[in-house]
Amino acid sequence: MKSILLLFLLPLFFNAQIDMEVVKDSPWLTDFDKAVKLAKKEDKNIMVYFTGSDWCPPCKKLKTDLFDSQAFKELAGDYILLYVDMPRNKDLITAGQMQHNKELLKKYNKKGVFPLLKVVNANGNALGEYSGYSMNGEIRYHLQLLNKYK
Repeated sequence: MKSILLLFLLPLFFNAQIDMEVVKDSPWLTDFDKAVKLAKKEDKNIMVYFTGSDWCPPCKKLKTDLFDSQAFKELAGDYILLYVDMPRNKDLITAGQMQHNKELLKKYNKKGVFPLLKVVNANGNALGEYSGYSMNGEIRYHLQLLNKYK
């Protein structure tokens, strides 16, 4: 009986490991101070993405339409990528990360708009932003912002 149970659970363990590897190898940072240090070192701007990953339909659609696109993948190397998530499900991020994200929200997204792309230089000064997404596949304006500050 134990071996049958193990047989059913084994694929779950492998999938959990795969998900951890994807997160580990992600180019997105979640710590602003680390992003600033890296931006200074590599002489790049920071692209800050404010999202509500578990409650914001336009945020979810933007991930598919923009961040999974070849055009974004080509531009991503010109930026330090910072992911700022404000989920409603508090179990998705740690309390410390939530506090960190709230501080960034107060400084760089005062209106609480989601999704929001904000370009910040290595000194933490905002250069430009583009807010919202109409969920129609039109990512031209998002790409224009990124091309402008690369």
